[in-house]
Amino acid sequence: MTGNLLTTLRSIVRRPAALPGWSSIRGRMAIVLAVPTCLLLALTGLGVADRAADWSGARETEAHVGVLLRVQGLVREVQRERGLTNGLLGGEKGYRDDVVAQRTRTDRARDDLGSALDQESGALASALRAADVPLATTREHVDAGTADRAATLRTYTKAVTRLIDAESAGVPDGDRRIAQGVQALQALARATEAVALERGSLNGVFAAGRFRSGEYLDFTEVRATRVAALEQFRQLAGEDEESALDDAFGTGASRRVAGYEARAERGADRSALDVAPARWWADMTTLVDDLHGVQRAVGDDVRARAAEAGSAATRQLGGFLALGALILGVAVALAVFSARSITRPLGALADEADAVAGARLPEAVRRIQEADPGSPRDEGAGRPGLPGGAREISRLAAALRNVEDTAVGLAAEQAVLRRTSTESLASLGRRNQSLLSRQLGLITTLESQELDPDALAELFELDHLATRMRRNAESLLVLAGEESPARSWKGTVAVTDVVRSAVAEVEQYQRVAVVDVQQCGVRGHCVAELSHLLAELVENALMFSPPKQPVEVYGWQDGAEYCLAVVDRGIGMAPDRMAESNTVLSGKGDSLHTTPTRFLGHHVVGALAVRLGAHVELRPTQGTGVTAYVALPAALIQEPASTALLRG
Repeated sequence: MTGNLLTTLRSIVRRPAALPGWSSIRGRMAIVLAVPTCLLLALTGLGVADRAADWSGARETEAHVGVLLRVQGLVREVQRERGLTNGLLGGEKGYRDDVVAQRTRTDRARDDLGSALDQESGALASALRAADVPLATTREHVDAGTADRAATLRTYTKAVTRLIDAESAGVPDGDRRIAQGVQALQALARATEAVALERGSLNGVFAAGRFRSGEYLDFTEVRATRVAALEQFRQLAGEDEESALDDAFGTGASRRVAGYEARAERGADRSALDVAPARWWADMTTLVDDLHGVQRAVGDDVRARAAEAGSAATRQLGGFLALGALILGVAVALAVFSARSITRPLGALADEADAVAGARLPEAVRRIQEADPGSPRDEGAGRPGLPGGAREISRLAAALRNVEDTAVGLAAEQAVLRRTSTESLASLGRRNQSLLSRQLGLITTLESQELDPDALAELFELDHLATRMRRNAESLLVLAGEESPARSWKGTVAVTDVVRSAVAEVEQYQRVAVVDVQQCGVRGHCVAELSHLLAELVENALMFSPPKQPVEVYGWQDGAEYCLAVVDRGIGMAPDRMAESNTVLSGKGDSLHTTPTRFLGHHVVGALAVRLGAHVELRPTQGTGVTAYVALPAALIQEPASTALLRG
């Protein structure tokens, strides 16, 4: 029950997916540095956004003030048209030409503002488009002489008021001094409108010679509005703007206007007012123009502040962007430097490990194997110095060097052990070979002296066993890398005799059938090794074929070479196993010390084939089984005419 529960928990709780790039040191360094870098870049981005907002606000304010100045220009022209029209309606006919000319200037100012609004968008542009009051109908009534002076004055005042009220729409947020300047500009616009309205209304009053019903009250309200607007402007304006306002109200025209206003105040009882409308208009127009000049100065100052704020925001924005680029560059540089400081020593250690495995360790083993047993070993020869770096890298390099020293020591011990084992096997093989040669000689002597057929048959069986034992001893010498056995023949030996000699050295020689072997001579110095090679192949064929199934031997001339084939029809071999065996038979297989003992015969055949210069290959037999092909080079064979009989 507990095992099932643990299995269920393991299936539910899965290992979280690794982050992209986490599989390499460079990727991990990049991820580790990316977190604080992103935080710094986020903070820098907030600063960039704030500075960008300031820059955008400054640009909007600059454009806003530009539009306001155009609006003030239109307001000024409408105010002039209002005053002249009111004077005309008051009875001053000399204003007619001035009214016509002023209408042209008013229309031109309106067209200029309309062209500017076509390129703008936002609340201010929308409010100004909605504030446009048509004056065509009012002008027609004035020209026709049917217009009421008070109603006409209200119409023009309504148009001016709507324009001034629209100026407060869409005021951009930004620097406090800039916002205060915009508010001062609007306060001055209301004050100027009050002065211009007073100019227009009194122009009609002076033209008529007295106040009519309600006009004096309107006059006092306009003056109160002017005083309140000027007081608000003085609270918002700076010293320079306030000084400019004082200069505007300190002119001779302004002082004369104050005298005219004093006379108007004495006419509250509708008594006659002896003021020339033209003089009132001229002096009052000078005051209004001076106030418009102060407006332009204030507007220019606000635009200059906005431009300065925009420039400062641009510099700060560039600084934040440079800071962000610097942070990113430093982070990338640190990531690259840190990664290289780790990966380069690790790469050097990996290269050294490859050099140890691929070159230095095999070379050290070769030197140990070739050196005399008693000579001292120089284990540190030709080794590079340890790579520098952090303490952990140095420890890893030292550990790798210790591994190399230990591996060299173990390889040396193994090499000595293998050499000792090989020498022992070779010595044992020579002793067995010598003893077996003496034993075969003694058996041959006994066979020649024995007359009893049964005893002679037993001696023949003993001779066969001794021959097989001699082949095993010779195989031991071959595996030990010793020279060929001492048995050799002069001249040449028939290939059929070599085949019979090989068959005689296997256990179940009765199952071997020499089917078709073309006559050919084999040179005597290679007869023993060739016979040994064929005996190993025949014995393998007998071992892996059915007990009653014969093994066939064929031989034929193939150009300059002579080919032999040992054919069995047994269980066969898998393709991959046959490929491995062919590699061993060609002398290029794995080391003898790593090969299973049941395949030692292939190593013996491979070593003998290399000595003879022959080519041995296993191929599938048609049907089932395996066929071993042996191709003898031309240097080992001779034509049949010079063959000799096999001896010994």
